[in-house]
Amino acid sequence: MSEQAPSARPVRILLADDQPLLRTGFRMVLGAESDLDVVAEAGDGVEAVELSRRLLPDVVLMDIRMPRMDGVAATRAIVGARLPVRVLVLTTFDLDEYVVGALRAGASGFLAKDVPAEDLIAAIRTVAGGDAVVAPRILRRLLDRFAELLPDPAVTPSAALDALTDREREVLVQVARGLSNAEIAAVLSVSETTIKTHVGHVLTKLRLRDRVQAVVLAYESGLVRPRA
Repeated sequence: MSEQAPSARPVRILLADDQPLLRTGFRMVLGAESDLDVVAEAGDGVEAVELSRRLLPDVVLMDIRMPRMDGVAATRAIVGARLPVRVLVLTTFDLDEYVVGALRAGASGFLAKDVPAEDLIAAIRTVAGGDAVVAPRILRRLLDRFAELLPDPAVTPSAALDALTDREREVLVQVARGLSNAEIAAVLSVSETTIKTHVGHVLTKLRLRDRVQAVVLAYESGLVRPRA
């Protein structure tokens, strides 16, 4: 069993995947952690949304391709209903385009389906704690694949970023590259607490919910570019 931080109650998880064997596997892995509790399973997107409304789990572990309603639409419905529920998307590399849609729909992160158990557990705890999970390996592949959808390199970064200070822009660039607060602190030679404060200011000024949305905006605005 992996290490965990003390918690008042277990993180409540909804598994949404159309493959029963995968749900069983996830349930076994997560069930071994005393601070994680799988409260329900959904076999399609419609059921995932219905269960999210009824049970209000802390985190939905959401597959992308499911019958009746895919993971992108289900994520959009959950986020759009302003439920106190966060969505962590699971994908395979051949479905990357769906992940872009899921992030824009308000997902709090994404992981590959073959992620090691420890990384999955850590990601769920991170998302439940209010932060987001950006997997740099998948992010780089996504951005390279969809480079033609991003701003032209000759275009000046969006005016939406004008509210940021120079330091806040620097921090946003590092967030977009998938660095943690500790890693950004090391790069910029400041304390981790200072970086956490800067990230908070960035999210507030740009009216973003979490780091994932910050990453998407950084690339869409032209502040950071693929293969940069």
